[in-house]
Amino acid sequence: MASQSKRAEIYRMVMPGHTCPYGLKALHLLKSRGYAVEDHHLASREQTDAFKVEHGVQTTPQTFIDGKRVGGFDDLRRFFGLRVRDKDEVTYVPVIALFAMAALMAVAAGWAAYGELISVRVVEWFIAIAMCLLALQKLKDVDAFATMFLNYDLLAKRWVPYGTIYPYAEGLAGVLMLAGALMWVSIPVALFIGGVGAASVFKAVYIDKRELKCACVGGDSKVPLGFVSLSENLMMVGMAIWMLVKPMVMGH
Repeated sequence: MASQSKRAEIYRMVMPGHTCPYGLKALHLLKSRGYAVEDHHLASREQTDAFKVEHGVQTTPQTFIDGKRVGGFDDLRRFFGLRVRDKDEVTYVPVIALFAMAALMAVAAGWAAYGELISVRVVEWFIAIAMCLLALQKLKDVDAFATMFLNYDLLAKRWVPYGTIYPYAEGLAGVLMLAGALMWVSIPVALFIGGVGAASVFKAVYIDKRELKCACVGGDSKVPLGFVSLSENLMMVGMAIWMLVKPMVMGH
């Protein structure tokens, strides 16, 4: 129950065709902090523009606490001492989430098909699924990926179309490895793109000492180019080599 000594006002857009999501987030944040909130709806573009002019602001929602303007949603988070992430801040979260989901999918498939939580087969599926998911991220906007890829890939710099081909090649290799089919196609493809990728990342990061963003999860990626990017490519190379030697190791 909100304390009567903690009161706030919020002005947010609630129109027939649009409800401001940041207004809803700000309202929830205030209530979760125990504030009794006077919720003022700006129900038209004219009302919203008039409010902005009156208070000298450029955006809504706007929150007032104890009669003093705190500001928008980010300002409200700062008021409560909460972190506000820089939109250009680098992060490993997309890659961590992708590999975690690939691992869970592989374990789930292994359990459903063979009652196995961990096995050679499950590890193979993990790598193949991760390749498919990484390809999917790139395929969402191939042109954006290819443009970012040109910043560091050695082959793409020499032959620009390679950046457009890469997501399809990675997806093809991943699907074929997942199915265990047409290894004569998937193995050389994975070896080639993984080998070129590993060499490119190693040169850019560890020799040239460049600070770049990795295109591994798409052209809008904020993931820094480095160890994770190198690992992705080495994983593909390792998977291809394993598929080559597996018949000898497994005895069939």
